[in-house]
Amino acid sequence: MVTFCLGGKDYGIDIMKVKEISKETSFTFVPNTPPYVRGVHNLRGEIIPVIDFRKMFYLPSENGEYAEEELIILRLENERILGAVVDSIDKVLSVSEQRIQPPHPLFGDINIEYIAGVVEEEGRLFIILDVDRIFNQPVAAEPQAGTIPEGTKVEVQEDPVFKFIVETLKTFSAFHVSDFNLAWTKERYVEWQKRRESEGKGAQIQSIEDSTEFLKDFYSDSNGRLWGADYKDNLLKLLPETASSTVNIWNPGCGGGYESYSVAVCFCLKYPQSKIKVWAQDIDLMGISTAASLFFTPDSIPQYMLASGFMEEKPKGYTFTQNIKDNIFFEYHDILHRNEYPQADCIVARDVLSFVDPRQQQILLGEFFEKLKGNGILILGENEVISMPGWYRLVEGNVAVYRPE
Repeated sequence: MVTFCLGGKDYGIDIMKVKEISKETSFTFVPNTPPYVRGVHNLRGEIIPVIDFRKMFYLPSENGEYAEEELIILRLENERILGAVVDSIDKVLSVSEQRIQPPHPLFGDINIEYIAGVVEEEGRLFIILDVDRIFNQPVAAEPQAGTIPEGTKVEVQEDPVFKFIVETLKTFSAFHVSDFNLAWTKERYVEWQKRRESEGKGAQIQSIEDSTEFLKDFYSDSNGRLWGADYKDNLLKLLPETASSTVNIWNPGCGGGYESYSVAVCFCLKYPQSKIKVWAQDIDLMGISTAASLFFTPDSIPQYMLASGFMEEKPKGYTFTQNIKDNIFFEYHDILHRNEYPQADCIVARDVLSFVDPRQQQILLGEFFEKLKGNGILILGENEVISMPGWYRLVEGNVAVYRPE
């Protein structure tokens, strides 16, 4: 395999996929292409597209953008030729297939589905990329709106309006379309197009209000309020029947605390003999500051919570009892920074990953995998799906949880 450096890590590509190595770094710019397309290159009379692996996988340039780089010319399935820009070429290594290990979610810089395997050689760990899978669709310029011939069937992901919406969702709402939420986004886009057309409007998102409207059905059940009885009942069915004397729960992106109280009550109901500890974090300073002293009106409290004995009436309204409050540790913290917490029985991160960039999504998912106990569960948003190996999904009604395999 040919080895190279990318974002400070060691990678490899099957040498049978490498046509040649080039020092060429001057490419012809092509307008209306994705950011990771550096342009085209004239390879002895053959024009080939050139992809920047660093931009494609949201990796930093080891030496500063375009400071030093090299070009690998790849020969893919059906004889397609293209170039891939990397930080530097290392060497050619001979590695037997028996020594190559399967990929693992902890290699979070690049989507695991693009990794053919990993191998240790000369004291270094090399991540082997599956370039055929990475480039399973031809790389081409984005068509301009209005240039698609009438009657041509266009996949949603190749629709220029869809691509525009992906970018504007990121700009206006910090919502990052990726494998975690692509299925929902495509389905929502089709509905959005039809509705906007019936209103005599274009499908493009042009304001924060448009972006908020597009995403309104993305959020999970009981978002921003205490969990309803249906959600509670379905979650309890998915939890293990027994638990240790102390149950640790990590709740990044807890918002104003409604979710943290809900999960604390659910686990106290399921495991009355266990000590429940919830580490609840968010970057909403105001929300975190007031979470420990929330009061509720009777009509905002599900009946099961009123009947649970975990709430009490005060002059300002209903609040949670002290034993529930003592189980929750609210903290102002950015999940993208170092997370020092004990091994978790449960991680609740509903609708969180979709609001960090795809590279951080992969890193956080690797961290979740590492921090969960063997029988621990991860709760993501209802419209967030893990498609990579290493996890299996359990569903009950409107609740889906993941466990490490």
